[in-house]
Amino acid sequence: MTGGILGGPIDGPARTAAQYPHAEAVVGLRVLHRASGYTGTIVAFDGTQVLLRGHTGLERAFDNIPGSFAVDGTATHLVPPSSADRGAPEVRVRDGVRTASGSRAVAGARARVARASRIWVEGIHDAELVEKVWGDDLRVEGIVVERLDGADHLADAVAAFGPAAEARLGVLLDHLVPGSKEARLAASVRHPHVLVTGTPYVDVWQAVRPAALGIPAWPEIPKGRPWKEGVCSSLGVGEPRDFWRRILGTVQDWKQLEQPFVAAVEQLIDFVTAPISQPTE
Repeated sequence: MTGGILGGPIDGPARTAAQYPHAEAVVGLRVLHRASGYTGTIVAFDGTQVLLRGHTGLERAFDNIPGSFAVDGTATHLVPPSSADRGAPEVRVRDGVRTASGSRAVAGARARVARASRIWVEGIHDAELVEKVWGDDLRVEGIVVERLDGADHLADAVAAFGPAAEARLGVLLDHLVPGSKEARLAASVRHPHVLVTGTPYVDVWQAVRPAALGIPAWPEIPKGRPWKEGVCSSLGVGEPRDFWRRILGTVQDWKQLEQPFVAAVEQLIDFVTAPISQPTE
């Protein structure tokens, strides 16, 4: 007898795929890659990989793991389009050179002249991490990342910047959780050309996955104790400056980063590079 509950693998790819509704990966379909937070439209699909293009034109390839993509907010398993809907021959995803963010590297591209739009981060470590993973993309887009060196005067800094349609401002904050100081600072900035995103982490160090460093988890540091110093003492790794170099050195691409951080940065890049809407007559 075959086909019973024990007639096939109890676990594995087939069972995992069956847990998600199917969605045909037609060219032009807008999907969300759930792990990275990257949203784009499908430009190529070969069954095992999906190539997405964001609205800025950057392209990223992802493995087609069941449940790894969402369509209209629902986790799905992308499958080849039915023959009636294909319209054009299937295009294979070619494995080319990728940037650390996963986007397709633009051969011979020069850095674009800086736009008026900016992305602000809180400190040097935030800036270095964003540069390492998204630096190539930001240079192509002409977006400069600047340090706030603390966000206590965020509202005054935003007012001095003078946001406008052609000069958008994206702000990345640590510890942006309900009731936090950072949440109050973000709420003090209300402007259609300013977007504040953030992560739940006390410090950007926590945006790096512990497994990348060979530790089971980031240590819990008592409130009131300097966090970086507490982490270094708990792990027995010396001074924060030295340990940060080790942390940054483990990051080769976005896969070593936690999803909330990746999603927050991607959202800011999309915001500051979005086409300027033309007024209707």
